[in-house]
Amino acid sequence: MRIESLIIFENDDFVAVSKPSGLLTIPDRHDNELASLSGMLKKKYGQIYTVHRIDRDTSGLVIFAKNEVMHKFLSQLFESRDVEKYYLGLVNGDLPLPEGSVNAGIMEHPVQRGKMVTNAKGRPSLTDYAVEEAFGVYSLVRFRIHTGRTHQIRVHMKHLGHPIAVDELYGTATPVLLSAIKKKFRLGKFTEEERPLLQRLALHAWKLKFTGPNGETVELEAPLPKDMQAVLQQLRKHKKA
Repeated sequence: MRIESLIIFENDDFVAVSKPSGLLTIPDRHDNELASLSGMLKKKYGQIYTVHRIDRDTSGLVIFAKNEVMHKFLSQLFESRDVEKYYLGLVNGDLPLPEGSVNAGIMEHPVQRGKMVTNAKGRPSLTDYAVEEAFGVYSLVRFRIHTGRTHQIRVHMKHLGHPIAVDELYGTATPVLLSAIKKKFRLGKFTEEERPLLQRLALHAWKLKFTGPNGETVELEAPLPKDMQAVLQQLRKHKKA
C-alpha cells in the first residue's frame, strides 16, 4: 500500500488521509510503527504530528499536522469541539425514526477490556443520526458526533438496537452477504462457498468541517471505500419495490 494513494488533500500545514479499515492510526505498543498511518506518513515527510484518530476497524478521514503551530491549532479545535465530524455507516435493520439523537453517557465495560457501554454515570456523549437510505435488512445512516468517545457511534447504535453491520464487539461478526440481499440467490455452479460483499466494520469517517487559521472554511471528504459502495450498489439493485 502506497501512502500517496491514500492522501486526499495536503498543503504546507497539514495532510488529510483516507485510512483503510484494519490499519492503525498510530502504532500501539505491540506494533511496528510502519504498520500504522502515522508511521507511513513519517517515512514520507520525516516529521508528522497526530491530531486525532479513528478506530482501527473504521475507514476514513484522518488529519495530521506538518508543523507544531498547526498541530497546536488543530488539536485545540478538536478539543474544543469546533470541528464538525460526520460518518457514514450501514446499520442492521430499519430504524423506527428517520432521524434523531442519542444522548447517552459512555463508560468502560466493567468486565470486558476494550469494550464500552452506555451508562448514566459515563462521560457525556452525543450522536445525531439521519437515515440516508433504508433497505429493510440494512440502512445507510449519516452520523454527526458532538463528542469523541471511544467507539461512540458503535455503542450508541447498539443502545438503539441497530448495531453497525459486521461489528463483532457490539453486534454480530456476520459478514454482509449477497444471499441476505438478493431474494433468489444461488451459488455459482463451481462455487462451494459464498464470498462476502463486506467482512469488516461498516463504518466510515466521511467528512470534517472547520474554520482554518485564516478564517477560511475547510471542508474535507473521504469518499466511501469500494467495499461499502459495492454493498450499496447491491442493496439498491435488489431493494423491494
